[in-house]
Amino acid sequence: MRQGGHVVGRGGRPEEGEPRGGVHAGGCGLPGRAGPRGASGVLRRPQGALLGGRGAPPARLDQPVPRRPRLRHGAGQGELVPGRTPERLRQLLEMTCRTGNLLRRRGVKKGHCVTIYMPPCPLAVASMLACARVGAAHNVVFAGFSAEALAERIRDARSSTVITVNESVRGGKVTRLKATVDEAVRSCPTVRQVFVAMRTDAPVAMTPKDVAMEEEMMTEDAVCEPAAMDSEDVLFLLYTSGSTGKPKGLVHTQAGYLLYTALTHKYVFDYRDGDVFGCVADIGWITGHSYAVYGPLANGGTTVLFESTPIYPDPGRYWEMVERLKINQFYGAPTAIRLLLKYGDEWVRKYDRSSLRTLGSVGEPINTEAWEWYHGVVGERRCPVVDTWWQTETGGICIAPRPSEPHAEIVPGMAMRPFFGIKPALMDGQGEAVTSNDASGALCLAQPWPGMARSIHGDHQRFVDTYFKTYPGYFFTGDGAHRSKEGYYQITGRLDDVINVSGHRIGTAEIEDVVNQCSAVAESAVVGCSHHIKGQGEPAHTWLSKCRYCSGALRVSPSPLCRRVRICGAQAGRPRSGPQLADRPRRVQQDRQVRLPRPYPVCAAPAKDALGQDHASGSAQGGGARPERPGRPQHAGRPRRRAGDRPRPPRPLRREQPSRAKVKILKDFYF
Repeated sequence: MRQGGHVVGRGGRPEEGEPRGGVHAGGCGLPGRAGPRGASGVLRRPQGALLGGRGAPPARLDQPVPRRPRLRHGAGQGELVPGRTPERLRQLLEMTCRTGNLLRRRGVKKGHCVTIYMPPCPLAVASMLACARVGAAHNVVFAGFSAEALAERIRDARSSTVITVNESVRGGKVTRLKATVDEAVRSCPTVRQVFVAMRTDAPVAMTPKDVAMEEEMMTEDAVCEPAAMDSEDVLFLLYTSGSTGKPKGLVHTQAGYLLYTALTHKYVFDYRDGDVFGCVADIGWITGHSYAVYGPLANGGTTVLFESTPIYPDPGRYWEMVERLKINQFYGAPTAIRLLLKYGDEWVRKYDRSSLRTLGSVGEPINTEAWEWYHGVVGERRCPVVDTWWQTETGGICIAPRPSEPHAEIVPGMAMRPFFGIKPALMDGQGEAVTSNDASGALCLAQPWPGMARSIHGDHQRFVDTYFKTYPGYFFTGDGAHRSKEGYYQITGRLDDVINVSGHRIGTAEIEDVVNQCSAVAESAVVGCSHHIKGQGEPAHTWLSKCRYCSGALRVSPSPLCRRVRICGAQAGRPRSGPQLADRPRRVQQDRQVRLPRPYPVCAAPAKDALGQDHASGSAQGGGARPERPGRPQHAGRPRRRAGDRPRPPRPLRREQPSRAKVKILKDFYF
């Protein structure tokens, strides 16, 4: 990291229920002085000065934050003071070195993998940099994932160390991350220690594996000698959804990834010394890794950590942050742009955006209407909009309108031009490269580049089969693309069983596996569909089990299925429109390869109903045919009701409990 780089704290003004942030802090840092752990095994916030009180100084990297800070706006809170830039750099360096020394003292060394389950805060960034400093790989898990999703990633990465916080605050909602970690590590025998930092002032119960992070860091030296690393040593693992239901732990290495993120950050966004770069992505995604942490810091830049939502406390959140922090480059998702477009122009025009020079879009193709609003209203038709295309696998931006000649054409909704060293190729159905313009095909990359992933952790053959076997000699991206008459590239969407929701890739098999856990569901299929805000939705088409008394399908409310998806996956995830009933026609787009279940036969083998019993035997173990009930007529269809019959009340559905098997869905709704 070059001298001059520093972290700007959480962007956005402090509101009720959120930690105070801004340029100087996002909390989760070194305390003023360490407070003792309670005698009952409860870790309390270190006894430093609380932020947000009357006359309080600006928030700093080395102070914790209160859970319910005092509301305060105006000068002094998160202002950029150029003269303090070296001081903030020293604070970040000191925090990184203390964290690195703590990891070394606790047995973390080169070749190990540390799982980080934290919100976007300065200590999370310092933890990532500390892992790199001591030679260990880091595995950052999005702080919205469930305990099962976290546990699967810990087991696959074989992590012995986990770093987390007591709570996170996002959009006015408090999430107990430590409780999630406690549940996850119960099924992770490799975990020896859990470092717990205090993001808020809420006390947290400690277990024998837990370590009070701030207390231990205060005893460490502020100088940490960096480990000598080879250019191809592992820098980090990052898990992304796959079409088989199991996430892929993609491996990125030291030199190539850092070089590529630094170059793309500098040239795509026209970064200049002294600029403030605002990437609002979470550090749990590759966008946060590359353009909220490594890219800006490698270029000696100022970066903003955003820990909220675009519409909390109002739809002007982004633009107030731009005005207050004087952001020069703003990088966000089309999902957020489409959402804010609905609230009108007044929330944008309310704030001064004269500092903006470049606007960026990431995660999914941006539609023309959103692009025009982004360029015309937010950018006042003077800021170029760079619609970037890249993936977790690529490490950095591969296709974007910039860099280019000054005042070169930018076409709305098109990624357009390949970056330096990127050689795209379109492949037809016969596996041949399409050389002409005004053509479409499967998007591949014809030659390697520095930032590309090197492998899938623990399964290199899967890496080869997924990306190189489909089109030998090419890297298959899984996306389709169109090349215009002018030679510009436009991304048309996914070609495999992965859907893109709010810029996040979700495997359809993952959702299907969760829905199929419900005993009332025989089979299911998840098919991506258009959504006006998220880009794509994921309705679950379900074929229900047969009733034990007739050939009709069981009746089941969508609520238990949505609850199971929410428990087994991300805490906020569920099928967008709920499960569809069995008589839903099976219609899918012909240009998508979607795996549909076979029809459920009337004379199928015994299957469990909503109460977990077999249709034929009436027991949970199966067996022979169920003896007929006396006086009950046999029929092929639904029994006909007769006058005077007492209506039979519906059987209550058994509340589904989360399984401790492998996680079945890894998803996050952006809001």
